[in-house]
Amino acid sequence: MEASLTARDRVGIQDFVLLDTYTSETACLDNLRKRFHENLIYTYIGTLLVSVNPYKELDIYSKKQMDTYMGVNFFELPPHIYALADNAFRTMMSEFNNHFILISGESGAGKTEASKKILQFYAVSCPSTKVLNNVRDRLLLSNPVLEAFGNAKTLKNDNSSRFGKYMDIQFDHQGGAVGGHILSYLLEKSRVVHQNHGERNFHIFYQLVEGGEEDLLRWLGLERNCKHYRYLVQGNCAKVSSINDKSDWKTVRKALSVIDLSESDIENLFGIIASVLHMGNIKFEADARGYAMLNNNQEMQWVSKLLGIPNQVLQQGLTHRKIEAKSEEVFSPFSVDHAVYARDALAKAIYGRTFSWLVNKINESLANMDSSRKTVIGLLDIYGFEVFSVNSFEQFCINYCNEKLQQLFIELTLKSEQEEYEMEGIEWEPVPYFNNKIICDLVEEKFRGIISLLDEECLRPGEATDLTFLEKMEDKIGGHPHFVTHKLADQKTRKTLKRGDFRLLHYAGEVTYCVVGFLDKNNDLLYRNGKEVMRQSKNAIIKHCFPSTEPDSKRRPETVVTQFKNSLVGLTEILMMKEPWYVRCIKPNEAKQPGHFDDVLVRHQVKYLGLMEHLRVRRAGFAYRRKYEIFLQRYKPLCPDTWPNWKGTAAEGVRCLIKHLGYKSDEYKMGRTKIFIRHPRTLFATEDAFQVCKHKLATRIQAKYKGYKVKGDYLKQREAATKIETCWRGMMARRERQRRAWAVKVIKKFIKGFMNRHQPACTDNSEYLAFVRHSYLTRLKENLPKTILEKDSWLTPPPILQEVSQVLKKIYIRHMVRKYVRGITPQRKAQVQSVIPQTSALFKGKKENYPFSVCRPFADTRICKTTILLKWTYMHKIDMTTVGDLVLQCDFLFEALTKLSVIVNKQNCIHVVQGSVRFDIQPGREGFVDFKSGQESMVYRAKNGHLMVVSL
Repeated sequence: MEASLTARDRVGIQDFVLLDTYTSETACLDNLRKRFHENLIYTYIGTLLVSVNPYKELDIYSKKQMDTYMGVNFFELPPHIYALADNAFRTMMSEFNNHFILISGESGAGKTEASKKILQFYAVSCPSTKVLNNVRDRLLLSNPVLEAFGNAKTLKNDNSSRFGKYMDIQFDHQGGAVGGHILSYLLEKSRVVHQNHGERNFHIFYQLVEGGEEDLLRWLGLERNCKHYRYLVQGNCAKVSSINDKSDWKTVRKALSVIDLSESDIENLFGIIASVLHMGNIKFEADARGYAMLNNNQEMQWVSKLLGIPNQVLQQGLTHRKIEAKSEEVFSPFSVDHAVYARDALAKAIYGRTFSWLVNKINESLANMDSSRKTVIGLLDIYGFEVFSVNSFEQFCINYCNEKLQQLFIELTLKSEQEEYEMEGIEWEPVPYFNNKIICDLVEEKFRGIISLLDEECLRPGEATDLTFLEKMEDKIGGHPHFVTHKLADQKTRKTLKRGDFRLLHYAGEVTYCVVGFLDKNNDLLYRNGKEVMRQSKNAIIKHCFPSTEPDSKRRPETVVTQFKNSLVGLTEILMMKEPWYVRCIKPNEAKQPGHFDDVLVRHQVKYLGLMEHLRVRRAGFAYRRKYEIFLQRYKPLCPDTWPNWKGTAAEGVRCLIKHLGYKSDEYKMGRTKIFIRHPRTLFATEDAFQVCKHKLATRIQAKYKGYKVKGDYLKQREAATKIETCWRGMMARRERQRRAWAVKVIKKFIKGFMNRHQPACTDNSEYLAFVRHSYLTRLKENLPKTILEKDSWLTPPPILQEVSQVLKKIYIRHMVRKYVRGITPQRKAQVQSVIPQTSALFKGKKENYPFSVCRPFADTRICKTTILLKWTYMHKIDMTTVGDLVLQCDFLFEALTKLSVIVNKQNCIHVVQGSVRFDIQPGREGFVDFKSGQESMVYRAKNGHLMVVSL
């Protein structure tokens, strides 16, 4: 890192901690801008990584880059997400403790991509075996599945995560990834039934409609047009240029197989997705009494078929509500509005529970059954702070989550700083910072917090509305300094608030929430008989999601916000037991343009990501700290006593060095293993002095050799040339030796595999068998039969592929037959059918002499008259309208065959000795049939154009 300080004016500083004006947002912004325009998207704040989305591909994620960052000191190379991932991994292995990496930022800032890069780094850097590779593939391919079912296009991001995800990666004592576990938080179920303008539903719906195979869509009752489904068109952007739904569908299909979902599970899963689309198209009309009734029974039939629920049961569940009064059950009909609400609530419940089922299935495939102790690195990809033009219940929950994480972030950062100071024996200095506990308490405090007031309003009897909830907040928390409404605001603030709004002053700034919809979204009620209807489903996934053992309590279930609050408490407890690492993602502009840096937007994110707070904590004491050995190794040329080699301990050497440099006592502290430097300017002065010293040293070395005479120069040049030539030859020889050693290894492995080719698959023959498979399949691809008549020319397979070859042959022949049948026109089919009665009448009952001419049962050594007829027709491309004439001519042919010592048996089959027959096919067109004996009976076209008949 220190080496990069020489270019700090052009490319900025790699670590914000080294900024002199660290309290200035403008200075931080300038530093980010400089680095962004140089394609340096990563910057540190101590061990926190700031990542700016470049909105373009950068060549910094190759395998070579991964190798460069493996096993390297955190600050030794330029900032990179690989450096953070590697140091978290090495710290975990050396200290045998658990860690987590918190990735946060606004939608579109690159959180999901950052999570993928970390997973890819671990996939490459961890030890590799067949079992570990299997786990690695499942970890990597769980991402596209969760993205398909949990991500959607929003106004800010084409692949926005609409749920929070925490993934544990489990490592064994050797550092191999042996398992994993995923927790999901607050899926945005409301998106299933409603999308804002310019947004889409979850990706999987569009992938299924656009990419699904024709047979699958036919089975699901779907059309290849998203505009036909109400749940997919509310945002008016079913097609997006940056999203390839067909390609993504293929990825998801492959991933579902890799994560161990059976074909029946996959079939049921797609049936559920299709049923949600059909459910959205169910419409209701009011009857004479104003009650809801169905007017499109076809959609209901598809839902009934796909979910395996009787049509009448499903219809009653959507149009009636069951009311229990003492021992009686009464079904009360819905109005149209209530029926629409019940339909949408059921669609949301089905999708939400199916998503939870899918996460559990992924966890089952990632589970590690070994009971030995594992160390863990957790990845938390959570929604960032959200501020829209209209903020609703979802934004309230998301921003509350960010408040809790910010509180945890500050606590853990202060804790780690304090622990390092104590470990090094340096006095801790209290750090002033904004404690957002006051805001967290405003939201979650028992009986008085916003969550408690919202739940109370949702659960109380009587007519509770969103506005009564707002009035209750004004009454209970109206005097709180971080809460204001239109009624409570002063004259100036009131102009910026509507009557149904309330405003919270978060740690990141003010956010105005529209109270409309808070009660409905928090209740998220599914009528009890809706659950009972689902329990009658024959779809295995639905039966699992709506179990009959689920308690059917008359008490109302926990509200959405309370469930979310409890899950956050659980998440906080998990994180508090682990060592933290942070990635803060920043979106440089709203238009997703590469190279464009929007100062206002970035400044806003720097503020609400808490970067200035974190920087203040890191800079409260000392800006720079390094181990004595590293500091001495770099700067020892600055002191005559430490250059070129220091004989004593590293701490004594550093003490001698800083005394020579003239450090003042308030500029540094000497810890047990590190030197702490308070101000960046002290480090900059030291680095600048080192660069000057290095230049002088290079000049002196060059001057030493300038005094040689010409002869001496010539001798030295000759000696140098010889040295270079020797080194070059040695290097080339070593390369050749390595190449030959590699070749010997490959040849040995091939021979060993050949010798063990008939054994079960093992390490000795696995690569050879893979080569055999690849070779056979490649040759088969190039030598496939061109027509159905050539089906016996199938390439002979090696022993290990006998069974596979038979399966492939059947599939290919079936494919060719289908292709041929689909190519037959209706006219040609009619012609063939018209000639069948003639051929049947011609051959029927004309084989009385069979027992006398052939004294053995019919065998395939006979060549049937029909075979010759059809082969002849195919060979001469005769129009089927003339086949009747040809049949008659075939009679003359059989009469002529008697001249060739031919025996005609009872089945009108001919046993040939040898000879040739000529006769007219059509006026002016003659044909020849040659006969001979052979080892195998066959009929084919000879080189001379004659029809050749061979018989035993």
